[in-house]
Amino acid sequence: MTDRASRLAEKLPELGADLLVITSLVNVRYLTGFTGSNAIVLVGPDSRVFLTDFRYVEQSAAEVDAAFDRRIGQELMELLPELLPPSTGRLAFEDAHMTVRTHGRLRELVGAEIELVAGGDLVESLRAVKDSQEIERIAEATKLADAALRQIMEQGLSGRTEAEVATALERAMGDLGAQRPSFDTIVAAGAHGALPHAQPRDVEIGPDELVVIDWGAELDGYCSDCTRTLATGPLPDTTLQAYDLVREAQLAGVDAVRAGVGGREADAAAREVIGAAGHAEHFGHGLGHGVGLEIHEAPRLSQRSDSVLASGNVVTVEPGVYVPGQFGVRIEDLVVVTETAGTILTSVPKDLITVG
Repeated sequence: MTDRASRLAEKLPELGADLLVITSLVNVRYLTGFTGSNAIVLVGPDSRVFLTDFRYVEQSAAEVDAAFDRRIGQELMELLPELLPPSTGRLAFEDAHMTVRTHGRLRELVGAEIELVAGGDLVESLRAVKDSQEIERIAEATKLADAALRQIMEQGLSGRTEAEVATALERAMGDLGAQRPSFDTIVAAGAHGALPHAQPRDVEIGPDELVVIDWGAELDGYCSDCTRTLATGPLPDTTLQAYDLVREAQLAGVDAVRAGVGGREADAAAREVIGAAGHAEHFGHGLGHGVGLEIHEAPRLSQRSDSVLASGNVVTVEPGVYVPGQFGVRIEDLVVVTETAGTILTSVPKDLITVG
């Protein structure tokens, strides 16, 4: 944690700022280890200050990195002025997370002599590159989620409602030790699978159709994310061809994932496969996104991405084909970026699996 704060402080000259006020609780956790619901962190070259309220006196003592000076108060923002070094001229804030009202109050508190500057995504850029411990946590979350899906497949799909399967999958992850699902589980059968973010319905899954299942587990604060499209029986040739196409595109996407490759370039590797087969209009979302403390974080893999992949990124690779009124296919792996390739964390096979 100390190293993370030091690396953050080293990036402050990019903003021309003396200190950064961190108000995003996810970023607070990343920097300090704190998992409570109210905290502010102040980081500068010689400043490591953590603020919370009386409810978290004991919790913060147990969780917060010892390098941080802990302060307890009621209105946390009110404590900031006395903590700013006299030499502070420019104070950065997390503009993506701070409300206009809070910014106005901060402006009043620090006075006109201190300039407030937008902090951008400095912490998020650090979070995008995972260390070995973070990758291990994500791998364990993925392993747990995979085990839960295998339990569901053993129980069968046909005759159960989408909502029933989704609930059972989330329960299985909890029984295996997940803190919670890392997002709302998607179970979408038949034509409903043509909706990329379909919500599970109280509608029975039938025989001889595709079922898209998108699920993930949160373990020790870190998320997993995976999608498999299963069959409940024999399928028409056109549907099987679409499945094979998505698998081919997904493999091309995984093969493109390595350090130095642009997010747009990785997206194109999979998109070109789908487009060449005449399904360009049926793949409307990006190839993938980063995963970590949040289910969606940097970097992005899409047609409009300006990200460049770096060793230590953990990203999804999830192309799909969605034919309205007929079916949807999505295959998604969680991949660790290295200098030479992508290492797949997901263990559930990508060959079409038939589950009764």
